[in-house]
Amino acid sequence: MRTFHFLPAALLIGMTACNNASSDKSASTDTTQAAAHDTSMQMAKPDSSQAIAAMPAVPAGAKVYFKNLKDGQTVSSPFKVEMGVDGMQLDTAGAIVPGTGHHHLLIDAGDSIPAGQVVPKDAQHMHFGKAQSSTDVTLPSGKHVLTLQFADGIHRSYGSQLAATINVIVK
Repeated sequence: MRTFHFLPAALLIGMTACNNASSDKSASTDTTQAAAHDTSMQMAKPDSSQAIAAMPAVPAGAKVYFKNLKDGQTVSSPFKVEMGVDGMQLDTAGAIVPGTGHHHLLIDAGDSIPAGQVVPKDAQHMHFGKAQSSTDVTLPSGKHVLTLQFADGIHRSYGSQLAATINVIVK
């Protein structure tokens, strides 16, 4: 019986090639998707000129908040979420610029992401890397925890200092 050693490698290459396209055209699409598919970024050898900038400091008094929702509020799905920030500039994802960042909405995913940790991108972690400040959310009936998390240009969380959590009841 002949053994095909190349078969697992060929399957892996085929699966990777087939998974390269994305059908997600939602408002939360941003630079993380482009970076994930840019092999030149992934294959670059690190050197001192490619060092990642330190996490920018959070200015005193900076905060994020839900503009149109209150803790414990009852809403009908879908509902609008308006996101606010004071003391920081809303900016698109990409460059690390002190005093700037963009919103992330965590749905039933805790009260904040630790400072410096990259915010995951999945159904529970919505990214707004195009500097969006509102979105429509569809959730099933029941109690849900919404957390607004601000992050720098490369999606590193500013931590609990720039997070706000509320509970909503979807009827």
